Amino acid sequence: MVGMKKIVISLGGSVLVPTLEENRIARYVQVLSRIAEEHHVYVVAGGGGEARRYITAARSLGIDHGTADEIGIQVTRLNALLLIAALGDSAYPRIAADQTEAMEFAQSGKVVVMGGVTPAQTTDAVSAVLAERVGADLLINATSVDGVYSADPRTDAHAVRYDHITPADLLGIVMRDRLDAGSNSVMDMVAVKVIMRSRVLLVVLDGRDPENLLQAVVTGRFSGTTVSDDERPLLPL
Repeated sequence: MVGMKKIVISLGGSVLVPTLEENRIARYVQVLSRIAEEHHVYVVAGGGGEARRYITAARSLGIDHGTADEIGIQVTRLNALLLIAALGDSAYPRIAADQTEAMEFAQSGKVVVMGGVTPAQTTDAVSAVLAERVGADLLINATSVDGVYSADPRTDAHAVRYDHITPADLLGIVMRDRLDAGSNSVMDMVAVKVIMRSRVLLVVLDGRDPENLLQAVVTGRFSGTTVSDDERPLLPL
């Protein structure tokens, strides 16, 4: 692929900020800054373990799911703000409140960062809609597992990892997962349906090593799963 491409990255909170004390922000700053030298980069930060801690506390207090989601969204925005501050001049200095604002901020040529937007949607859904709206060449879901599995590999020793899967097959997998506040599915149903209609190339990869993300973009080699209706290879961008 020649020229600058539009890349949307759903950066899971579990890989960016597994805990505040053991975050990977500095390493991701290096990778994102490197990619942004050659491509237009949009990042949607997830909430991860910190968000789930807040959501668990909210539910224990009898707070409804919608409000618990709102609390989780605030945590994603804290993670986004932390990433923006660490990126310095490489990033647009404000968190995009929605996809329209993200598109406006992108005119600066800097990395655009946002968090959650809507209750009952994961940041993966935010990323999928953003990828559709900007006409992204690639949507990357950097998560805490090395691709899409037939079942949760953390709980099912017989789970099979796919090198390639269609969006329809991915939808069948995620439909079995729960969608309450703080759920930890590989992707939510809304995200997959948007991917199905937009036909954006999705890559699900292990984001625990930021270098994996860089190699996916630069060389096309990575540990993970491509999701598309055809078996398009991920070419170096």
